[in-house]
Amino acid sequence: MNRPTLSLLAGVVALAAVTGFAEMKAPAASGTGTAKEAARLPVERTSLLCPAPSTSDLADTSYTSFTPVTTGTDSGGKAELQSATEESGDGTSSKKKPVKPVLEPKAPGTPATGDSSGADAPALLGTAEGKYAPGWSVQETTEVAAGNGRGLQGVNCTAPDTEFWFPGASTATGRTDYVHLTNPDDSAAVVDIELYGKDGDLKSTVGEGITVEPHASEPILLSTLTDDPETDLTVHVSVRSGRVGASVQALDSKLGGDWLAASTDPAGSLVMPGIPKDATSVRLIAFTPGDSDADLKVRLSSPTGMITPAGHETVHVKAGMTTAVDLGDVTRGDPGSLVLTPTDQSVPIVAALKVVRGKGSKQETAFIPATSAVGTRATSADNSAKGSTLSLVAPTRTATVKVTASAGSGGGTPVSKTYTIKAGTTEDVELPVPAGLKGTYALTVEPQSGGPVYAARTLSATEEGVPGFTIQTLPDDRGTVLVPQTDEDLSVLQKK
Repeated sequence: MNRPTLSLLAGVVALAAVTGFAEMKAPAASGTGTAKEAARLPVERTSLLCPAPSTSDLADTSYTSFTPVTTGTDSGGKAELQSATEESGDGTSSKKKPVKPVLEPKAPGTPATGDSSGADAPALLGTAEGKYAPGWSVQETTEVAAGNGRGLQGVNCTAPDTEFWFPGASTATGRTDYVHLTNPDDSAAVVDIELYGKDGDLKSTVGEGITVEPHASEPILLSTLTDDPETDLTVHVSVRSGRVGASVQALDSKLGGDWLAASTDPAGSLVMPGIPKDATSVRLIAFTPGDSDADLKVRLSSPTGMITPAGHETVHVKAGMTTAVDLGDVTRGDPGSLVLTPTDQSVPIVAALKVVRGKGSKQETAFIPATSAVGTRATSADNSAKGSTLSLVAPTRTATVKVTASAGSGGGTPVSKTYTIKAGTTEDVELPVPAGLKGTYALTVEPQSGGPVYAARTLSATEEGVPGFTIQTLPDDRGTVLVPQTDEDLSVLQKK
């Protein structure tokens, strides 16, 4: 029996089960046990978790579900979003009164929309199977008319996992930041939350061993975990048992607010795509979890190529300490993306950008975490004929990218367009819009050739002079997974 081949296959399936990113069948096999080239297969089951959108009575939230059409899937399946339970003060969970699901996902290729209002909207637990699973995406977008965090807030509902890094949080005066933890499973999850400021670890036992009950969601106010007000924090969420979805809601009394999604896993080089061309302030927050300091080159990918920001050529990040750098209006009227690379030794880091648009009392904030490349395909739900911007960056080599606009949620014909992004540049592409569009539509981004591509989508909605906006990065949508091939008949081996 070829044990190495079986161990590799078991490892892939085990990883999918732990993280919740995907589940798949082992490929049909027979023969002598010779390993073949891995095959890319559609996932057959996936999970998504949406945090409770707001505590404001003035909040209106819309949800958009979309599954792109993927070849090779089964004809059956389903997708659903259910309300999570809420935890009480004693740590137990109690079910909210039954509510109708906010939406019923439609067949692949067509978005489905739903909405809720006020402060009672719950967190949502989502599962998709069969043809609904590959690339399933759900966007949660909230408009808050006034008060703390007023403006436009958006987040991609996330897959459950066991570790998250959030550079860019804060416990400073005027900020109210929560980390939302959602447990999709039948058993309780135990979670630790660590905070790192400019001087290192903020010692506290309050964030240790937090229990999140099954099918429950709990918001943790960061200021309750430390007595130290910190302008720039890195939040580390690690799961001792089980798995959770995690997102940080960053609310500012003067600068609006948005969701801060997790940074990609610590890496020596990072890309933060999609800085709006009219950004009035950009702040870089970086952290290295290792024992070595990191020295990084700072470059802005612009429409004409890579630029080194004057006065910010490099940044030094001390081990275990959060470093923040104000880059000002670094884009100077052009769209851009920030690229960090090591000056010498590569040290893994995490990073995010805090981006502000507007001036004076009419400012609004959004965040851009470092993200992974688009990979095979990325999906963005909840786009409209106006107010949507797609930014593409090819930091190392010229790339060709196909962008497809789906049918609208109320009607329309899909359309595709191909773009060439030159090496080192960022481009806000002119989006294809479905013919006869009614409602919202989804975008899929598929690199065709060349180097890696990074992407971000911005939604904008100006209200009473306040430039409301929210930015979501677009990593691979987990629609397919590489699965090792084997000539061995696994069903026969199971009988032995």
